[in-house]
Order: sequence, then structure tokens, then C-alpha cells
Amino acid sequence: MTHATPPGWYPDTGLPATERWWDGTAWTAHTRPFVDAVPQQPGLAGPQQDLPAAPYGFGPPSAATPAPVPAGRRGPGGGLRRVVPLAVGAVVVVAVAVTVAVTVVNSGGGDGKAAHSPAATGAPASHPATAAGTHASGAGAPPTADPALLVDQLNGITLPVPDGWEKPTSTVEDVTTMRTSHSYTCPGDSASFCYHGTVTSRTADQSDVSSAEAVAKADIEDAADSSYDKDLVGDLDYDGITSHTRTESRPVNVAGRTGYLVRWRVRTGAGPGGYVQTVAFPSSLGSESMVVVRFAFDAGPDGPPLHVMDTITSGIRPIGDATSGGVGSSIAP
Repeated sequence: MTHATPPGWYPDTGLPATERWWDGTAWTAHTRPFVDAVPQQPGLAGPQQDLPAAPYGFGPPSAATPAPVPAGRRGPGGGLRRVVPLAVGAVVVVAVAVTVAVTVVNSGGGDGKAAHSPAATGAPASHPATAAGTHASGAGAPPTADPALLVDQLNGITLPVPDGWEKPTSTVEDVTTMRTSHSYTCPGDSASFCYHGTVTSRTADQSDVSSAEAVAKADIEDAADSSYDKDLVGDLDYDGITSHTRTESRPVNVAGRTGYLVRWRVRTGAGPGGYVQTVAFPSSLGSESMVVVRFAFDAGPDGPPLHVMDTITSGIRPIGDATSGGVGSSIAP
């Protein structure tokens, strides 16, 4: 019987002393140093043997299942379509031929039995200090089941979840997300649901920008547009943004790293508008790529208090940090 290997960091057989992120179905572009590597045993048998090998120097995964399409869409501010007619086109997968090296293993009795090398089997070796996105310091598995924590395994952080918020299992953007549990009909689109507060965590799109300040200032406009202007399918759930005002722009300490925060007050054609915020900071994993946490809070009496943005930001911790457990239970919505 084979079992799917959970998302996590596993040795990259094509890059010595390096781990690559397996998202549960395919290898990604994220890597980090494998600081306490344990030699992988040839011919490893077990439930992970059905995974594709990480290609040398990384490339497209060799046999990954296409990612599932979420059932609904998140509109600006976290809106979810009530009815979404989707036409799913056929996806043509081109297989990449891989030359498999075979290692002849002498087991001591000189029987000359042959076994595939780790690159041939394609099965990432299970490692207690690095599997499932944990740190090489030997921390345990991330507390994904803790309702008070939102876990971003890919970027190695946890965020405190305010009381009354939820962690949806799927979103159209497929990024780590939490939002207010209560939804309402979007003021500019009666066919959509919107949410008074939404927070997402992702890897920064601006790969050519190195400073947290530059990343935050470049991202805030996209954060505002995706929350209160046109959504992913072009709908205007709030009749679009009519104006914005920058209310904050300053350095901030996040998860022990120096980051930068930018906050806008946006006004919309329908509804009270809201506040959007981008917090950018270097990841503690791998090449320290920038992490972006986006906030979208409705203005007006129904929106979450702005201090919740600050509380969530100050509560961001590296996965496995001893102070991260249960932080979110003290945050009022």
C-alpha cells in the first residue's frame, strides 16, 4: 500500500546539502540548506516511494497531479462567489525523460545485487528535523491543528488567529488565509460574499527586490486592488477603489527579523471601504526570500479594530517557536 507524503522539506537529490519543499503533490522552487543531513539509504522502501524525484538543478515535477481547483472564489476582501460557472480546459502534461543511474550494491556477501540510487527512486528521505516544514533545530511538527494558530509551512511562520475568525481549507489564490467567520453580501456585487477581515501569508512576488521596505511599498497597491478593486475574475465587489491615503509606513520587527509595514485607507464606490496593509520581512528559511503578509479590514463599525492588525503582526513567530502556542486565543476580533 502506498501513502501520500505530506508537505515538507526533503533532501534534493540533485543539489548536495540542500532541501526542497514538497507541497504534497509536486516539488516547488523553494530550497534551504540541509544543515544536518543524514545520508539517504539506497533502495529506501516505504510509503513515500511513489513520489517523483526532485530533478537535478530543479525543473518541472515529473509526474505531479494537477492542483485541485477550489470550489469557490475569494472576492475582494475575501469575497466568495455564490455561483461560479467554471470551464476547465484540458491540461496537457509533457513527461520528461530521466536517465536513471543504477548503483551496484555489494551487501557484504558479494552477491552483486543492484539497487536504484536515491535519485532513481525519487522518494525523499524522511528526516525528523526537517519533515513537514519544521526547523533543523529539531522542533516538532507545526501545530496545524491548533485553532489559535495559522501555519504557513512554506515560509516557516505561524500567525495568531483572532477569536471569531476561521481558517478556510481552500481559496482561489491558494495562499495561507484566515478571515472573519461572518460573511455578508458584497455591496457592489450581490452574487458574491465578502468578509469584514482577511489576512494572507505568501512568498513575495518581487523576486528582484531585496529590501523589505521596497517589497512592502511595491506590494501594497496589489494588496489594495485584490481586496477592494477588481478581483481575480474582474468583478467589482465594492464598485472599485475611488481613492486611497497612506496612513502608516515604517520599519517593524517580525519573527525576529527586520521588516517593513505599509498601511492604506481606501475608499470605494460602494460600502465603507477599508484598510489594507502589507508587512514584508525576510524568511528564516533557505535563501531568506521575502515573506508578505497582507491585511484587509473593512472600515466602519462592522470591521475589525485596527489594533488587531498590530497584534497579529507582533504575534508572528517562526514555526516551532516556544512562545507561539495559543497566542491567538487572547486576540479580540
